[in-house]
Amino acid sequence: MKVFCGLILIFTLLSCSTPEKIRDRADFTENWKFYLGDDALASQSEYDDSQWRVLNLPHDWSIESDFSLSNPATPGGGALPGGIGWYRKEFTLDKSSQGKTVYIDFDGIYWNSTVWVNGHLLGERPNGYISFRYDLTPYLKFGEKNTIAVRVDNSQQPNSRWYSGSGIYRNVWLVTVDPVHVDYNGTYVTTPVASKDSAEIKIVTNIRNVTDTSQAIELYSILVDADGREILQVKAPVNIAASQVGITEQVLKLQQTHLWSVDDPYMYKVITRITQDGKTIDTYETPIGIRFFSFDKDKGFSLNGESVKIKGVCNHHDLGCLGSAVNTRGIERQLEILKAMGCNGIRTSHNPPAPELLDLCDKMGFIVMDEAFDMWRKKKSPYDYSQYFPEWHERDLTDLILRDRNHPSIFMWSIGNEILEQWSHIDADTLDLQQANMVLNFANTLDKKTIPSKDLHVNSLLALKLADIVKELDPTRPVTSGNNETEPSNHIFRSEAMEIIGFNYHENNWVNFHEKFPDQKLIITESTSALMSRGYYIMPSDSMNIWPERWDKPFDRPVHQCSSYDNSHVPWGTTHEDTWRMVKKYDHISGVYIWTGFDYLGEPTPFWWPSRSSYFGIIDLAGFPKDVYYMYQSEWTDKDVLHLFPHWNWEEGQLVDVWAYYNNADEVELYLNGQSLGKRTKKDDEFHVCWRVPFNKGTLKAVSRKNGKEVLSREIKTAGKPVSIRLTADRNRIAADGKDLSFITAEVVDAEGIVVPTADNLMKFSLEGNGVIVGTDNGDPTDSLSLKKPERRLFSGKAVAVVQSTKKGGKIVLKASSDNLESSFIEISSERK
Repeated sequence: MKVFCGLILIFTLLSCSTPEKIRDRADFTENWKFYLGDDALASQSEYDDSQWRVLNLPHDWSIESDFSLSNPATPGGGALPGGIGWYRKEFTLDKSSQGKTVYIDFDGIYWNSTVWVNGHLLGERPNGYISFRYDLTPYLKFGEKNTIAVRVDNSQQPNSRWYSGSGIYRNVWLVTVDPVHVDYNGTYVTTPVASKDSAEIKIVTNIRNVTDTSQAIELYSILVDADGREILQVKAPVNIAASQVGITEQVLKLQQTHLWSVDDPYMYKVITRITQDGKTIDTYETPIGIRFFSFDKDKGFSLNGESVKIKGVCNHHDLGCLGSAVNTRGIERQLEILKAMGCNGIRTSHNPPAPELLDLCDKMGFIVMDEAFDMWRKKKSPYDYSQYFPEWHERDLTDLILRDRNHPSIFMWSIGNEILEQWSHIDADTLDLQQANMVLNFANTLDKKTIPSKDLHVNSLLALKLADIVKELDPTRPVTSGNNETEPSNHIFRSEAMEIIGFNYHENNWVNFHEKFPDQKLIITESTSALMSRGYYIMPSDSMNIWPERWDKPFDRPVHQCSSYDNSHVPWGTTHEDTWRMVKKYDHISGVYIWTGFDYLGEPTPFWWPSRSSYFGIIDLAGFPKDVYYMYQSEWTDKDVLHLFPHWNWEEGQLVDVWAYYNNADEVELYLNGQSLGKRTKKDDEFHVCWRVPFNKGTLKAVSRKNGKEVLSREIKTAGKPVSIRLTADRNRIAADGKDLSFITAEVVDAEGIVVPTADNLMKFSLEGNGVIVGTDNGDPTDSLSLKKPERRLFSGKAVAVVQSTKKGGKIVLKASSDNLESSFIEISSERK
C-alpha cells in the first residue's frame, strides 16, 4: 500500500511539473532550397526551384568559398564573398491547425532580409543580428502546400569591420498557438527582492488576443525548480479586449532560495499556463535565475553579496570553420574552453548574440555584457548599419531588450562600441534631415528634469535616448558602452546616462579614474589586443613588438605571424600580463573583457592579405589554446597549473627563451637532460618565470614545488621525423540529431610517439558512416583554403576536423591520411536519444 501511495505521489508531482504543451514550437530548419544569385520571381509560390540546392539551416554561404583578396569584403571582412541569396521552403499544415495562429520566428538573417509567404510580402529587416517574427496566419492554406521565400542581400561590401557571414545563419521556428496566447517574448520576470533566504519573483505577462471579441481567461504562473518540481503557483482571472494585448502582473514569494552564481548557475523556470473554460489553451516557459548584484565605485562588482572580479573576454559570433552558422555544440565547446581557463564573463562584441549563446551562459555561469550596436549614425564601413540606424534603431534596440531581459547571465546592456559620436564629428548642421528630426523630436519628448543642466550636444541626446529605451524596458540592469575616448568631454559620458563608465584600452587612465570621474563606476569593456600566433615564437622574449606603428599606418613583414610569447601588441593595447596586473590590483576596477577570447575571421591586425583572420585571441580559430591561456588559468583558477613552453625542436646551440606559467607553488626548477638549469620564483606582480637556454636536443623538464614538495612536473621532448598521424576527439559519443559535433584533432608523431610541433603536413580527411565533415581548420590566419574543404595543412603541428552527425545513429569512422605517413582512423559513436 505504501508503494502504491508513493507511485501516486510521484505521478502527481510529474503531472504538475510537466503541463500539457498546447503551443507547438517546431524546428523549421530542414529541407530548404537555396540559390546564390537573384531572381525577382523567386518570391512567387509557383516559382520553379527544382534545380536549387537542398540544405538545412542554419546556413552561411560565405564560409563555403576560398579566401581571396578580390572579394569586396576585403581581408577586414574576412576576405570572403557576400552577394544575394534566396531561400525557399515548402510546407503543409494539417487542417486541424485551422483556427490557430501561426508565426515564423527568425533568430537572425545577415542581412537585409525580405520574407514572403505564398507570394505575400511579410516584411523587411536590415539588421543582420536581430531576431524577429512574422504572422503567417492570414495567408496560409491549411491542408495544402505553402511556400516561404526569403531574399538575403549582403551584396554591398564592405559593411562590417569583421566577418559577418551571409544568409539565414541562425535558427528558424514555426510557432502554432491558440488565438489567445502569450505574446512574442511576452514574459518579463524580475526579482525585486532576492537573498539567500527568500525572493520575491515578479512576473509580467503579455497575452495577445487576435480574435475580434474580448476573451476571459485564467492566467497561471508556476515556478519549477531545476529538478522539474513545482514549487509555487499563482493564478488570476484576466479579460483581454478584442485584437489587443493584455498585461498582467503576478508575484510569487519563495523561501530558501537557491541563488544563481558563476560557480553554481542554478536555474528555475516559470511556466505560464493560460486556461479558458477549464481547458489549457497555451503554455510558455521562461528559464530564470535568481541573483542580486551591485557595482560599487570603490569596491567593484559583487554578486549575491560577495566580491567578484569580472574575468571576461570579448567574442565575435563566428565559430571558425563553421562560419557564422549557429551550432549549439560549437558555442558550448568555446564556452567550455573559456570556463576551464577561469573566464567568467562574455561581451557579445559588437552585436546582439544568438539566443543559444545566452542560454548556455545561463547554464554555465557567465557574466554577460549584451551589446546592441557597433555604430550609430556615423559609419565605420562604407555600407554598414549606420545607413539604417535612423529608421531602425528604436525597433532593433527594443527587440533586443525584450528578447534577452530574462537571462540571469546578463548583467549589463551596452548601447554601443567605440561609437564615433563620442566626439563632435557630427553636429546638428551636418545631419541630414531625417537624422536631425530623429534627435530633435526625441529631445522635445524628454522630461526636462532628466536632462543634465548643461547644454547637450546632439550626440549626448542620442546616447540619452538609447539609454532611456533600455531603462524603460529593463530598469534592473545598468547601461554602459565601450568607449575609446576616456575623457569626461566624451559626448556619451556627458549625457550622464551611463551607469557604468566603460573604457576601451587607455590603461593609463584606469588607476586614477576617480580624479576625472569622482562618483562613477568603472568596467574595462575592452582591453589588451595582444598579438599571438599559436606555436610561433620571436626571441628574445623580453623585446617588445608593437605592431603596427599607428592604427592607420600599413604594416608588413615577410612572415605574417606574431609571437606566442606575451611580447607583441598593438599601439593602443598592452600585453596580457600588464592588463591583468592592473585589473587584479585595483578594487575599483570591476573587471575586464579581454580582446579577445577566440581568434575570429576578419580584422587581421596588424597585417593585411594574405592574412584573413585575427591574431588577438587567447585561443586560436581552430579552438587550440595559445600559451597565454595558461597564464590566465594560473591566475583565474585554483587548479594546479604548470605550463612550460616553447617546444623543444630548434637549431643546435640556438638560445631559446623558456617560459613557465605556474601557480600554487613557491618556485619552478628547470632541467635539461637531467641537469638543473636553476630555480626561478615569481616576484610581486609577475606572472611567469624565464630561462635563456642554449638548445640541445633531449628532454626539457620543469618541476614546481611548494614548501619543498613537488606540486607538478612537465616535460617537453625533442621530436624526430614524422612517422604517423594521431587523432583525438573531444567527444567520442555524439547525438544522432543532425546537429551534434565532434572536434577531432590531428597531429603527427615520430617513431617514439612524440608529437612533432613544427609539422605542416597536408592532412586529407575522409569519412564513413552516418556523419559528415563540416569543416577543417588549423588556426593559421594566412591559410587561404576554404574552411569547408576536407583537407588542411597542420599549423604548428595541429589541425582539426569537425564531424557532424546525421539523424541516423551508428558508427562514424574518420580517416586521416598524408603522403609518406601512416594513416589513422578514429571511431565516433552517433547515438539516437
